[in-house]
Amino acid sequence: MIGAPPRLPLETSAPALPATSLAAPSLAARWQPPAALQPTVPGLWALPLAGALLVALPVFLQAPWVRLAPFSAALFTAVLLLAGVVMALRRSPAWSTAGVLLVGFSGSWLGGCLFWGWFRLHPLWHLPIEAFALPLAVAGLRGRWRLAGSFYLASLAGTACTDAVMALTGVMQRWTQVLEAPLDQAALELQRAALGVLEPLPLLATLAAAALLIGQCRRFWHHPDPAWRLAASAIATTLAVDGLFLAAALWAPQLSGLI
Repeated sequence: MIGAPPRLPLETSAPALPATSLAAPSLAARWQPPAALQPTVPGLWALPLAGALLVALPVFLQAPWVRLAPFSAALFTAVLLLAGVVMALRRSPAWSTAGVLLVGFSGSWLGGCLFWGWFRLHPLWHLPIEAFALPLAVAGLRGRWRLAGSFYLASLAGTACTDAVMALTGVMQRWTQVLEAPLDQAALELQRAALGVLEPLPLLATLAAAALLIGQCRRFWHHPDPAWRLAASAIATTLAVDGLFLAAALWAPQLSGLI
C-alpha cells in the first residue's frame, strides 16, 4: 500500500564478531612482557651467592682448623654430608637446593682437609687428592644431585687452574721451601715466591689464565641452566681468592694463612 511504513524483519541476527576478537585471548596468553618488565624471580642470586660463600669459607674457617686439628676437621665432613642429605630430602625447594649444594661442598671440604692436613708438603698430590670424588660428581650431573656435581667440578676446575699457574710461574717449585722454612723466615720466602709471579713471563701467564677464566665464567653465567651459573660463581670466586692471596703474599705474607 502506498504510504504504508516499511515492514521490519521479524528476526535480526547479531553482527558477527571479527575473527581477531575470538583469537585475542590465546594471543594474550602467549604474549610475554619484556624481560625488563618481568618480576624478579625470587632466589635468582641466592644460588650463585651461596656457591661463592662456600668457596671462600674454607679460606677463613677450614685452613686454621686443619692446621690445629686436621682429624676433627676431616670428620666434620660426615656432619656436612648428613645435613646435606637430610635437607635435600625435604619438600621445600629452597631447603632441598641448599642440601644438594651442601653435599657437593662436603666433597671439596674433605679433599681440602686431606691435603692440607697430611700432604701439604707435596703440591703435586694436591689435585689428585682433591679429585677423589670425581666419578661421583660426574655421575651426579644426570640426576637430582646435579648442583652438587656442578659445584664440586667447578671447584676442582678452579683448583686445577690455580695449580697449573703455580707450576708455570715457578711458585710450586718454592712451595716446600716456603712451608718448611722457620717461622721467622717463612714470610720472606713466601714474599719472594710472590715477587717471582710479577716477572714478565710469569705475569703474562697469570694474566692470560685469568682472562681465560673470566671469559668462561661469562659464558657459564649466561647459560639458562642454573648449574652453569653456579659453576661460574665458584670459578670466579676461586679467581678472586687467588688474587687476594697473591696480594697478601706480596704486602703482608704473615697474614696469607699459608705459613
